Amino acid sequence: MDTHSHDSCLLPASLATPRYLLPRFRFSRWCQPLFTSCALLLTLGCAGCAEQSNRLALPPAAGRPNAALATERPASRACVGAYRARQLTGDFAGYANLQQFVDQMVRKHGFEEEYLLGLFSQARRKNWTLNYLAKSDQELKGPPSAGGWSRYRAKFLDERHIGAGVEFANRNRAALQRATRQYGVPEEYILGILAVETTFGGYVGKDRVLDALTTLGFDYARRGDYFRGELENFLLMARSERLDPAAPVGSYAGAMGLGQFMPSSFLRWAVDFNGDGRRDLWNAEDAIGSVANYFSQHGWQPGHPVVTPLQANGPVSLEAGLAPQYTLAALQQAGLQPARPCSSDGPLRLVRLRYVGYDQYLIGHPNFYTITRYNNSTYYAMAVHELALSIKRRL
Repeated sequence: MDTHSHDSCLLPASLATPRYLLPRFRFSRWCQPLFTSCALLLTLGCAGCAEQSNRLALPPAAGRPNAALATERPASRACVGAYRARQLTGDFAGYANLQQFVDQMVRKHGFEEEYLLGLFSQARRKNWTLNYLAKSDQELKGPPSAGGWSRYRAKFLDERHIGAGVEFANRNRAALQRATRQYGVPEEYILGILAVETTFGGYVGKDRVLDALTTLGFDYARRGDYFRGELENFLLMARSERLDPAAPVGSYAGAMGLGQFMPSSFLRWAVDFNGDGRRDLWNAEDAIGSVANYFSQHGWQPGHPVVTPLQANGPVSLEAGLAPQYTLAALQQAGLQPARPCSSDGPLRLVRLRYVGYDQYLIGHPNFYTITRYNNSTYYAMAVHELALSIKRRL
């Protein structure tokens, strides 16, 4: 079954929700206003955001006695923020599992217990998020509906996204060209991701990442283990980047910056592209380099196609979507002929786009699959692809 929904690279596929159904929120960066459209794909199917189990290797001191950790930790590893308490207070007072999490962070990573107790005493429970997810979890996932692609496409293929892409590209031409040279990813596909995710920083979220991840980690039973892992990575990220962990603002699922990276993706793929000594995904240059690096690390093939239209000779019996893999010969034997000569390299996917009144089929080449590693959705990847081409024509 085809999935056509989601959230960024960054959320597991089992949490994606059709992006066009999600509310958008105004956000302010800890220094300036920005956005998020990090959608939770709760049809049990982003992604990619998709990298659920990415975990940063433990610091070299992990596992040693707490006293040694506190003594040996360099000043650069010290946490930011004057947080201190002897017990949990506030919205999460009395949460035994949060206390256990604090103990784990002390043992594994050398955090000071009173610092974390003070920090989590400032965290706020996001009741709206829990209510929204409870409702979404009750909805059953069905087959792609007729006209679904037409409706999804209309949310992104408009002047607001394309015009903003042209302006962003003109402001950041040098960084985009450098990212293409360094990572082999065409600048228009970097722009396509930033367009769909946050409209180039126009919508980056309004929830504190601390509040979002604490709420989902300890009050969202279905995926609490995933979000506790992201909370762990977020605290490591804040410490390594010298950030006050109560300051960053992002999506209600904890995705951050112009490219909507979850903390695990940040630790693994974010880059300091402007060379200022910090990885800052709310900075356009760092976001550009990080998206390009993400694509490169997930198998982008420079110079290779993304999709090829198909002509169907009669009803199509093959299953479309990201899971089935086909050869070009298998597609042709099923009555699907490429509309133009195309490469047959690598496993191919059958992409089905449901317009009003008819379906269109395309070959999804390996580069198409790479885009879906950012968000586990064929519709998402097609929106990125079409925006990339539309913005490129205007540059």
